[in-house]
Amino acid sequence: MSQDIFETAGENAYRRIRVDIITGHLPPGQKLKLDNLRRDYAASVSTLREILNRLVSEKLVLAEGQRGFEVMPISAANLREIAALRQLLECHALRQSFAHGDVEWEARVIGAHHKLSQMEARMAAGDRTNTDLWKRFDWQFHQALVSACGSQVLLHAHAAVFERYLRYQMIALSYRGAIAAAEHLAMKEAALARDADAGCALLERHIAGGVDHALATGAIGGA
Repeated sequence: MSQDIFETAGENAYRRIRVDIITGHLPPGQKLKLDNLRRDYAASVSTLREILNRLVSEKLVLAEGQRGFEVMPISAANLREIAALRQLLECHALRQSFAHGDVEWEARVIGAHHKLSQMEARMAAGDRTNTDLWKRFDWQFHQALVSACGSQVLLHAHAAVFERYLRYQMIALSYRGAIAAAEHLAMKEAALARDADAGCALLERHIAGGVDHALATGAIGGA
């Protein structure tokens, strides 16, 4: 029983630290001191070391040898690399999804887009009180588009890259307005028409626009 409690506490601490890194509550470059983490996340030092090494493998934490750990820094170059990898994986998965998706997949796409478009309309009207929810709906829409690709390995790889991209969104990407909303609508229509070439072209433009917008905020350093 105590082992079950330990595993539950460890997984809970892992999820909380991971979410705090992705959302920017633990900002890029912050030193991750074990004593502070033990207090904030109610986990033992040995458990925290395992968690941090796990996050190192996910490229969310940087190991500094004898100096300990820090939240993975961000840079313009790294954002471009992550965006390029996201585009590669998502376009491949999108093509498979468009080819094999059934009526239930279409319903997922339509439902996810409805939630996202409602949030985008609220933000266009000036309501910026729930940007975390907007970014969650954005993730759910893109996830729905590729959900019929037929490969759990591909979906897992895409999710891991998307979460690294999401960290940049949370830190530096504000709402792009009608342009992004129109791109999302066009991607939904391409999905229902099973037009993979149009979907991939829209996705490329969508991701490039997001990167350019994030870099224009000045929140990300580096070349």
